[in-house]
Amino acid sequence: MKKFILLFFLLPLLTVHPQRIGKLAPEKPHVKFPPHAWGIDLLFGEGGFGLGTFFRYNFTETLTGFADFSISESKDEREFERFDIFGRPLPIFGKKNRVFLLPLNIGIHKRLFYDDLTDNLRPYVSVGVGPVMIVTTPAEEEFFSSFERAQAKYGMGGYVGLGANFGLSTSNLLGITFRYSLAHLFNEGVENFYGTFLKDIGSFYFAINLGIMY
Repeated sequence: MKKFILLFFLLPLLTVHPQRIGKLAPEKPHVKFPPHAWGIDLLFGEGGFGLGTFFRYNFTETLTGFADFSISESKDEREFERFDIFGRPLPIFGKKNRVFLLPLNIGIHKRLFYDDLTDNLRPYVSVGVGPVMIVTTPAEEEFFSSFERAQAKYGMGGYVGLGANFGLSTSNLLGITFRYSLAHLFNEGVENFYGTFLKDIGSFYFAINLGIMY
Protein backbone atom coordinates (compact mmCIF):
# COMPACT_ATOMS: atom_id res chain seq x y z
CA MET A 1 0.00 0.00 0.00
CA LYS A 2 2.84 2.42 0.81
CA LYS A 3 4.45 1.75 -2.57
CA PHE A 4 1.12 2.42 -4.32
CA ILE A 5 0.62 5.73 -2.50
CA LEU A 6 4.20 6.83 -3.27
CA LEU A 7 3.82 5.89 -6.94
CA PHE A 8 0.51 7.75 -7.20
CA PHE A 9 2.10 10.85 -5.69
CA LEU A 10 5.12 10.79 -8.00
CA LEU A 11 3.43 10.03 -11.32
CA PRO A 12 1.75 13.46 -11.76
CA LEU A 13 5.08 15.17 -11.11
CA LEU A 14 6.55 13.59 -14.24
CA THR A 15 4.41 15.89 -16.39
CA VAL A 16 4.67 18.97 -14.16
CA HIS A 17 6.82 21.95 -15.19
CA PRO A 18 6.61 24.06 -12.04
CA GLN A 19 9.14 26.78 -12.89
CA ARG A 20 8.07 29.51 -15.28
CA ILE A 21 10.49 30.54 -18.01
CA GLY A 22 10.56 34.08 -16.66
CA LYS A 23 12.21 36.72 -18.83
CA LEU A 24 13.19 34.28 -21.60
CA ALA A 25 9.66 34.05 -22.99
CA PRO A 26 6.26 35.66 -22.37
CA GLU A 27 4.45 34.07 -19.46
CA LYS A 28 1.27 32.22 -20.24
CA PRO A 29 -1.89 33.58 -18.61
CA HIS A 30 -3.39 31.59 -15.76
CA VAL A 31 -6.04 29.03 -16.64
CA LYS A 32 -9.53 30.11 -15.65
CA PHE A 33 -10.93 27.18 -13.66
CA PRO A 34 -14.70 26.87 -13.00
CA PRO A 35 -15.73 28.12 -9.55
CA HIS A 36 -17.57 24.97 -8.38
CA ALA A 37 -16.19 21.51 -7.68
CA TRP A 38 -17.74 18.35 -6.30
CA GLY A 39 -16.26 14.91 -5.78
CA ILE A 40 -15.12 12.13 -3.48
CA ASP A 41 -12.18 11.62 -1.12
CA LEU A 42 -10.49 8.24 -0.83
CA LEU A 43 -8.94 8.26 2.65
CA PHE A 44 -6.07 6.14 3.90
CA GLY A 45 -5.46 6.61 7.60
CA GLU A 46 -4.03 5.00 10.69
CA GLY A 47 -7.33 3.21 11.22
CA GLY A 48 -7.62 1.93 7.66
CA PHE A 49 -9.63 2.99 4.62
CA GLY A 50 -12.26 5.75 4.62
CA LEU A 51 -14.55 7.47 2.17
CA GLY A 52 -15.76 11.04 1.92
CA THR A 53 -17.36 13.64 -0.30
CA PHE A 54 -16.69 17.36 -0.77
CA PHE A 55 -18.00 20.56 -2.32
CA ARG A 56 -15.75 23.53 -3.15
CA TYR A 57 -16.33 27.10 -4.30
CA ASN A 58 -13.59 29.48 -5.49
CA PHE A 59 -13.97 32.91 -3.91
CA THR A 60 -10.84 34.15 -5.69
CA GLU A 61 -8.01 32.61 -7.72
CA THR A 62 -6.18 31.74 -4.50
CA LEU A 63 -8.94 31.29 -1.90
CA THR A 64 -11.44 28.42 -1.97
CA GLY A 65 -14.18 27.59 0.50
CA PHE A 66 -15.19 23.98 1.05
CA ALA A 67 -17.47 21.63 2.93
CA ASP A 68 -16.67 17.94 3.29
CA PHE A 69 -18.06 14.87 5.03
CA SER A 70 -16.35 11.53 5.58
CA ILE A 71 -16.53 8.24 7.44
CA SER A 72 -13.50 6.30 8.66
CA GLU A 73 -12.54 3.94 11.44
CA SER A 74 -10.33 5.05 14.32
CA LYS A 75 -7.99 2.58 16.01
CA ASP A 76 -6.03 2.80 19.23
CA GLU A 77 -2.24 2.68 18.94
CA ARG A 78 -2.31 -0.48 21.11
CA GLU A 79 -4.30 -2.41 18.52
CA PHE A 80 -2.44 -5.16 16.69
CA GLU A 81 -4.34 -7.30 14.25
CA ARG A 82 -3.83 -11.06 14.47
CA PHE A 83 -5.03 -13.80 12.16
CA ASP A 84 -5.56 -17.54 12.48
CA ILE A 85 -4.00 -20.12 10.15
CA PHE A 86 -6.92 -19.63 7.72
CA GLY A 87 -6.37 -15.87 7.48
CA ARG A 88 -9.39 -14.93 9.59
CA PRO A 89 -8.97 -11.98 12.00
CA LEU A 90 -8.76 -12.84 15.69
CA PRO A 91 -10.33 -10.74 18.48
CA ILE A 92 -8.05 -8.03 19.82
CA PHE A 93 -7.43 -8.57 23.52
CA GLY A 94 -9.09 -5.91 25.66
CA LYS A 95 -10.87 -4.18 22.78
CA LYS A 96 -14.47 -3.28 23.63
CA ASN A 97 -15.72 -1.14 20.74
CA ARG A 98 -14.99 -0.32 17.15
CA VAL A 99 -14.92 3.46 16.71
CA PHE A 100 -16.03 5.28 13.56
CA LEU A 101 -15.61 9.01 12.90
CA LEU A 102 -18.16 10.95 10.85
CA PRO A 103 -17.00 14.60 10.70
CA LEU A 104 -18.61 17.45 8.78
CA ASN A 105 -16.07 20.21 8.15
CA ILE A 106 -16.32 23.70 6.68
CA GLY A 107 -13.15 25.59 5.85
CA ILE A 108 -10.85 27.21 3.31
CA HIS A 109 -8.03 26.27 0.95
CA LYS A 110 -5.28 28.85 0.42
CA ARG A 111 -3.39 28.31 -2.83
CA LEU A 112 0.38 28.67 -2.59
CA PHE A 113 2.95 30.06 -5.05
CA TYR A 114 0.29 31.36 -7.43
CA ASP A 115 2.74 33.57 -9.35
CA ASP A 116 5.66 31.13 -9.23
CA LEU A 117 4.21 27.79 -10.37
CA THR A 118 2.28 26.88 -13.49
CA ASP A 119 -1.38 25.89 -13.16
CA ASN A 120 -0.45 22.26 -13.80
CA LEU A 121 0.62 22.09 -10.14
CA ARG A 122 -1.54 23.97 -7.63
CA PRO A 123 -0.44 23.39 -4.01
CA TYR A 124 -2.49 24.68 -1.10
CA VAL A 125 -2.87 24.64 2.66
CA SER A 126 -6.27 23.99 4.20
CA VAL A 127 -8.04 24.26 7.52
CA GLY A 128 -11.53 23.09 8.42
CA VAL A 129 -13.73 22.85 11.53
CA GLY A 130 -17.13 21.42 12.31
CA PRO A 131 -19.25 18.93 14.27
CA VAL A 132 -18.32 15.27 14.42
CA MET A 133 -20.37 12.20 15.25
CA ILE A 134 -18.58 9.18 16.74
CA VAL A 135 -20.30 5.81 16.31
CA THR A 136 -19.25 2.78 18.37
CA THR A 137 -20.14 -0.89 17.78
CA PRO A 138 -19.28 -3.92 19.98
CA ALA A 139 -15.93 -5.37 18.93
CA GLU A 140 -16.82 -8.95 19.94
CA GLU A 141 -19.68 -9.11 17.43
CA GLU A 142 -19.50 -9.66 13.67
CA PHE A 143 -18.79 -6.42 11.80
CA PHE A 144 -22.13 -5.82 10.06
CA SER A 145 -24.43 -7.31 12.69
CA SER A 146 -22.72 -5.20 15.37
CA PHE A 147 -24.37 -2.06 13.95
CA GLU A 148 -27.66 -3.21 15.49
CA ARG A 149 -26.13 -2.17 18.84
CA ALA A 150 -24.42 0.98 17.56
CA GLN A 151 -24.23 4.04 19.81
CA ALA A 152 -23.55 7.62 18.79
CA LYS A 153 -21.70 10.38 20.61
CA TYR A 154 -21.02 13.95 19.49
CA GLY A 155 -18.27 16.51 19.59
CA MET A 156 -16.36 19.13 17.61
CA GLY A 157 -13.39 18.60 15.37
CA GLY A 158 -11.31 19.90 12.54
CA TYR A 159 -8.15 19.41 10.54
CA VAL A 160 -5.19 21.12 8.96
CA GLY A 161 -3.79 19.87 5.69
CA LEU A 162 -1.35 20.31 2.85
CA GLY A 163 -2.36 19.28 -0.65
CA ALA A 164 -2.17 19.93 -4.36
CA ASN A 165 -4.36 19.75 -7.46
CA PHE A 166 -2.85 18.49 -10.72
CA GLY A 167 -3.49 19.04 -14.41
CA LEU A 168 -4.95 21.70 -16.66
CA SER A 169 -8.39 20.19 -17.18
CA THR A 170 -11.26 22.60 -16.51
CA SER A 171 -13.77 19.78 -15.99
CA ASN A 172 -12.00 17.02 -14.03
CA LEU A 173 -10.36 17.48 -10.64
CA LEU A 174 -7.45 15.34 -9.43
CA GLY A 175 -5.57 16.03 -6.23
CA ILE A 176 -3.99 14.67 -3.08
CA THR A 177 -4.06 15.90 0.52
CA PHE A 178 -2.14 15.09 3.68
CA ARG A 179 -4.11 16.09 6.76
CA TYR A 180 -4.14 15.78 10.53
CA SER A 181 -7.61 15.56 12.07
CA LEU A 182 -8.64 16.01 15.69
CA ALA A 183 -12.03 15.32 17.30
CA HIS A 184 -13.00 16.33 20.85
CA LEU A 185 -16.03 14.73 22.51
CA PHE A 186 -18.42 16.64 24.74
CA ASN A 187 -19.18 13.79 27.19
CA GLU A 188 -17.01 11.20 28.95
CA GLY A 189 -15.62 9.94 25.65
CA VAL A 190 -15.67 6.59 23.90
CA GLU A 191 -14.51 3.32 25.43
CA ASN A 192 -12.26 1.76 22.81
CA PHE A 193 -10.54 -0.64 25.23
CA TYR A 194 -12.18 -1.79 28.45
CA GLY A 195 -11.75 0.89 31.10
CA THR A 196 -10.08 3.38 28.74
CA PHE A 197 -12.13 6.39 27.62
CA LEU A 198 -10.96 8.67 24.83
CA LYS A 199 -12.13 12.28 24.72
CA ASP A 200 -9.68 13.41 22.02
CA ILE A 201 -9.11 11.37 18.87
CA GLY A 202 -6.41 12.41 16.42
CA SER A 203 -5.45 10.78 13.12
CA PHE A 204 -3.25 11.36 10.08
CA TYR A 205 -4.82 10.80 6.65
CA PHE A 206 -3.65 10.63 3.08
CA ALA A 207 -6.52 11.52 0.72
CA ILE A 208 -6.93 11.13 -3.02
CA ASN A 209 -9.38 13.76 -4.32
CA LEU A 210 -11.41 12.91 -7.44
CA GLY A 211 -14.13 15.20 -8.76
CA ILE A 212 -15.62 17.44 -11.39
CA MET A 213 -15.52 21.21 -11.86
CA TYR A 214 -18.39 23.23 -13.27
